[in-house]
Amino acid sequence: MPKLLYAPASPYSAKVRMVAAYAGIAIEGALTQTADQPAELIGANPLGKIPTLLLDDGRVIFDSRAITQYLNRESKNALFPRNPDRRTEAEVMEALADGICDCALAIVYERRMRPEEKVHQEWIDGQWRKIARALDHLNANPPKLPKKITAGQIAVRAMLGYLSLRFAGQWERGRGRLTRWAARFDEKFPELKSSLPS
Repeated sequence: MPKLLYAPASPYSAKVRMVAAYAGIAIEGALTQTADQPAELIGANPLGKIPTLLLDDGRVIFDSRAITQYLNRESKNALFPRNPDRRTEAEVMEALADGICDCALAIVYERRMRPEEKVHQEWIDGQWRKIARALDHLNANPPKLPKKITAGQIAVRAMLGYLSLRFAGQWERGRGRLTRWAARFDEKFPELKSSLPS
């Protein structure tokens, strides 16, 4: 069984775990502390980043978007539409969600890794402006939630889960359509909720 090196708080790990569950692909989860630079992770992924998927045949796949593409092929396109235009739409949605996570993680690391007097608030504010613009776009155009969803919708839900974990009470203001979308997602796909960032 493929083994996923992951962290529960990571939105990228959450996306991969949710995607695998949705596609019906069994993976073994292995909690991994990247700060410890464990030999299993460093030996598999020279970047030392999660998620990293270890396949039974010895191959290794990283990062999260490469993993979702692999899982899509393994599931015979359960995660991305075959129609080129609809597939591109799902890929862009995933990229937007991941981009929001990139900005959010940059803020978290800036605050966590630097001494308080060296935290660059202007830079943090710039990252938050990117997040706010992207969230406003999603709030104005919430992704559809048909019976069959894509990795794009799953990535958006994982991203909102991360924002709720790290920025609760900040991202939701003025974005009622998006918060309702997340609640509807959880109602329609309750089996994915346990993999949200925690």
